[in-house]
Amino acid sequence: MQLIGMLDSPYVRRVAIALIAAGVPFDHRPISLFRHIPEFSAINPLLKAPTLVTDEGTALTDSNLILEYLAGIYPSVAALTPAEPTQRLRTFQAAGIALTVMEKAVQRHYERMLRPSDKQHEPWIDRVMGQLTAGLTALDADMPAAGLIGADLGLGDITVACAYGFVTDILPDVIDAKRFSALAAFCARAEELSAFRAAPAQDGVTANSSAPN
Repeated sequence: MQLIGMLDSPYVRRVAIALIAAGVPFDHRPISLFRHIPEFSAINPLLKAPTLVTDEGTALTDSNLILEYLAGIYPSVAALTPAEPTQRLRTFQAAGIALTVMEKAVQRHYERMLRPSDKQHEPWIDRVMGQLTAGLTALDADMPAAGLIGADLGLGDITVACAYGFVTDILPDVIDAKRFSALAAFCARAEELSAFRAAPAQDGVTANSSAPN
C-alpha cells in the first residue's frame, strides 16, 4: 500500500508514524498538493492528504478513516489505541483536541499565506487563534497524563506530538512556546523516538517505513 502526501502535513505524518510504530510496511510517496497537482489528482481528484492507496487500488482519504481501516486489518495498529474504556476515552479526548489544534493552525496559516491582507477578517482570525490557544492550553494541562513516558507509544501520543510540532513550525511568531512548557517537553521526548525520526516533518522527505519501532 502507498501513503500519499508530504510529511510536513501533520495528518500525513500522523499516519506514517502510526504505521512505523505498528511495524506495518508501506510505501510513502511525498507528493505535494500544491506543486504536484496533476500527479496528485491522478491518484485522488479531491486533492486531499493523506491519501492511502490500498493494495487493491482503492484511494482512502482522511487520517481518522485511514487509521480506522488499518486498525481493522492490522492488530498492531489497533493496539495503538487502548482497549480499556477509561484509557480509551482519554486517548480519544487528547486526539480530538490535537486534531482541532491542527485544523486551526492550518486555517490561521492559510489565512495569512493565501488571502490578501486587505481581505483578512480579524474577528475570524481572533476566533481561530482563541480555539488554537485553548487546545494547546488543554493539552499542556494534561501532560504527561496521555502516556509516552513509562508506557507504550500510542495513537494519542502520536497525534498530540504531530499537532504541536506543526504549530510551532508554521506559527512560531504567534505561538509563545513558553506558555506550554509541559507540552513542549512531552513532544521533545516524542521527537527522539525512532518512529518520529523515521518520518520527520520536512517537505519532500520520504518516510523510512522499515525503521525499527
